[in-house]
Amino acid sequence: MIKALPPYSIIYNVEDISPSLKDTRHNSKNDILTMDLVAQAKVETFEDSKKVAKIRSGDEDEVDVSSRSSDNKVSSKTTTKSIGIRRIEILQKQYQDPFFVVWFFFCIFLVAFGYRLDAMVRGKLQYYATSSYNKHSLFAAVTVMQSVISAAAQPCYARLSDRFGRLELCIFAIVFYSMGTVIQSQAYDINRFAGGSVIYEIGNTGFSIMLQVILADFSNLNWRLLCVFIPAMPLIIITWVGGDVVDSVVEHYSWNWGIGMWAFIFPLSAVPLLGCLIHMQIKARKTPEWQEMTKEINSQRKHSKKSLAYWKTLVTELFWDLDVVGLLHVILILGLILVPFTLAGGVTSKWARASTIVPLVIGVVLIPVFVMWEAKFARSPIMPLPLMKDRGVWSALLIAIFLNWIWYMPNDFMYTVLIVGLNASVKAATRITSLYSFVGTIVGPLLGLVVVRVRRLKIFIIFGCICWAVSLGILFHFRGANDGIESEKYLDGVIGGLCFMGFGGGFLNPFSIQVSITTVTNHEYMSVILSLFYACYFIGSSIGASISGAIWTNKMYDVILDKMQSQGVPNAVQLAKLAYEAPFDFIVTNTWGSPARIAVATAYAHVQRYLCITGLVLCFPLIIVSFVLRDHRLDSVQSLDMDHDQEQGVVKDGKVVVNNYDDDIILDRLKSFSTSVRSRWGH
Repeated sequence: MIKALPPYSIIYNVEDISPSLKDTRHNSKNDILTMDLVAQAKVETFEDSKKVAKIRSGDEDEVDVSSRSSDNKVSSKTTTKSIGIRRIEILQKQYQDPFFVVWFFFCIFLVAFGYRLDAMVRGKLQYYATSSYNKHSLFAAVTVMQSVISAAAQPCYARLSDRFGRLELCIFAIVFYSMGTVIQSQAYDINRFAGGSVIYEIGNTGFSIMLQVILADFSNLNWRLLCVFIPAMPLIIITWVGGDVVDSVVEHYSWNWGIGMWAFIFPLSAVPLLGCLIHMQIKARKTPEWQEMTKEINSQRKHSKKSLAYWKTLVTELFWDLDVVGLLHVILILGLILVPFTLAGGVTSKWARASTIVPLVIGVVLIPVFVMWEAKFARSPIMPLPLMKDRGVWSALLIAIFLNWIWYMPNDFMYTVLIVGLNASVKAATRITSLYSFVGTIVGPLLGLVVVRVRRLKIFIIFGCICWAVSLGILFHFRGANDGIESEKYLDGVIGGLCFMGFGGGFLNPFSIQVSITTVTNHEYMSVILSLFYACYFIGSSIGASISGAIWTNKMYDVILDKMQSQGVPNAVQLAKLAYEAPFDFIVTNTWGSPARIAVATAYAHVQRYLCITGLVLCFPLIIVSFVLRDHRLDSVQSLDMDHDQEQGVVKDGKVVVNNYDDDIILDRLKSFSTSVRSRWGH
């Protein structure tokens, strides 16, 4: 169903755009100075866009638009911009000065450093938390619940931020972040810890998506990949300091303190960014555009804010705009299907119990109900159909799912495997688990600089997919062949595999796919499509964590017990249970080289084979789907609908713009090759 126009929308006539803006947009020196920040709205005919392709690449400094034929003038067409998007564009104009731009991006880097360091530390301390409850295997269940909530929260934040503003939603996310952190740190059982994790994840996910949306608001397409990597750049530093932080917390404090301290550290790191957003609003309120927009809002408001009718109308509009019913279905379907997989195994199998079967059945039954609701009844569907039909969108969403699904296969229990199964220290294990992010964060921004000039992404994404397949093969060999004695040999192989996976991740990462998918639509729908992309990204997380958790819980205990009995370990049943439920307690008394520790190390290697093979197999559909992506030329505009005629090469459905054209060199070559092969075999 087509999404209805939002309240407080305005129709712009493209003929009203000032001609003077056309002469200034291609000044390359200005573009470099201001990092090609969002240019003023401009619409050309599709033929004109081809003629000036060289100019858009930055190879020429200016263009003489006066020589264009009057026959090519844009006819009277309209594009729809909601009040929320107009507000964002006015705010963006307040920070055009290079000093403000650099300071703004530094503030984003600063707050990203805070939550990235927290994510690394908290991720490792969660192993100790679940182990302290003698529920180490439930780490995957907690991860699945966090991913499910993250997937459902993405569309909410995107649509609310378009309506209420980026600043307001950032503050909302910080409150939930801190509240969930406090609950986690004070939890004395796994249920309360999981509850705190869910609340924390609502805040963490919200703040992350807000940063990505803000960076997309403030960047042009050819610079966007470099800009969206800013929140990831702290990983270059965190990789080497994170291990010391975790080591210090584990040795001198407790996991409770290591998690709880972020309830006040993170909000402090966000203060400079919030200050920038507030400063933008103060400056924007003085502009005629803002004052005119405020008058429009007041004139279109039917009820006073103090009246009950106003709040009833607001709640009703939010109910339909957020697609609350659809979001509840997403949470229930993913939670009811995926969580039981991580809970059904263990010391005793629970697959035959009603507590496992009933949620699975209900989750499956809700799938057709969700599809029916989205297709027939939802006024603002989570998956807008005009966009979902385009291969540039659905292929990017599939890649988003595969990315985390594959990543979780070898990496979900990596920290435990390194310490217990490969005899790494706490500091070394923390650093090794971060090598993927470290290498990827170095390669990614360098790729971003290349893309500024090349203005293409697809070939790099395909190359990254191939690198991932090779790296999974390396990890399968070194993690699956561990003998429990030569730890250094296999540890070095794991490090090499993770580094190569990180190298491929510099090309194949959510930021590259994010830039690709945003080329398919306009600014109006950009935050929605980004939220849908990251929702699929976290769906991949939940599937990956669920499958890796299912393999771990259903295989690990039995394999450990079998290995211990074959090694002739006394009290094998009790030791196997301890190694399965609390592995960090187990290694205190069972040092490296002892029969019990060798049995556990070889058991870990046995189970790791299943995980790595699963990831390797999934790499092949990932490579195939990557060839289906669109390969739009990344012009120096906020969105491609500013560059092309609204009739030729662009499909409009209400305010949803689908850029279904692209000069896809790779796909064209494949098609021509396929045609030549068929013709040759036909003759």
